[in-house]
Order: sequence, then C-alpha cells, then structure tokens
Amino acid sequence: MSNDVRIRTADSEKITLNLGFVDLGHVDLLVAEGFYSNRSDFIRTAIRNQLDRQGDTVRQTIARRGLDLGLRNIGRRELEDLRQAGETLSVRVLGLAVIADDVTAELARATIASIEVLGALQASPSVKTALGDRIR
Repeated sequence: MSNDVRIRTADSEKITLNLGFVDLGHVDLLVAEGFYSNRSDFIRTAIRNQLDRQGDTVRQTIARRGLDLGLRNIGRRELEDLRQAGETLSVRVLGLAVIADDVTAELARATIASIEVLGALQASPSVKTALGDRIR
C-alpha cells in the first residue's frame, strides 16, 4: 500500500439531508437551548450514536465482507508490480480509496479488476471513466 499520495480533499464529505419540519424544529430547539452548537453538530452526533449502537454488527460485516477500513491508497508502483506479476487487484474499502494522480487510465484498467467503496473514491476523471464498469 502506497502512503505517498497526498489527499486534496477534507477528511469528510458533504451530504444533503431532507428532514420534516417538525423534526427540523426539534433540532433547532436543541441547538437554541445550547445542547448542540449547530444543526450539523446534532446530525453528526446522532449518526455517531447510531453507528456505536450498531458497532458489533458493523464490525462483523466488515470482517465477513473483507473490507479494508479507513484509508486505502493505491499507487502507480503497486499497480505496476501487479501488472508485471500478471495479477489484478480487487479493492474493497469502507472509508476512502485514493488512486494516485500518476496512475494512468490504461494502468488502472489493466490491474484493477473491481473496486467497491463504501464511503468515497478519489481518482482522476480518466481513471474513474476507465474503471466505470468495475466500480460498485
């Protein structure tokens, strides 16, 4: 695994969430009363609490599905070594998968058999296009 890839994005991803007016009002009330600093703080806390509640199930599922947890860097050297050995890579990540900028679309296509990311994938547009039929 290559660790020389610089990540150009923040350590989080923005999502859009639709809430009913009453639920939103409850959130705003808790923020106004000082329980949370803002709506985002409330939502992040609620999500973390749910993930903690389901922690055992999540850990078992990660193990059962053979997912790498956290950050998975995929560099040019790793893929060139795979190509030279006549092997391919199946990437399965819960978190962030980063394909280095110096990985060409041709190299990615020749060496990455499949890629499943629960979270976010960072790669050049040409690599994403080349792997389009292999990304789940």
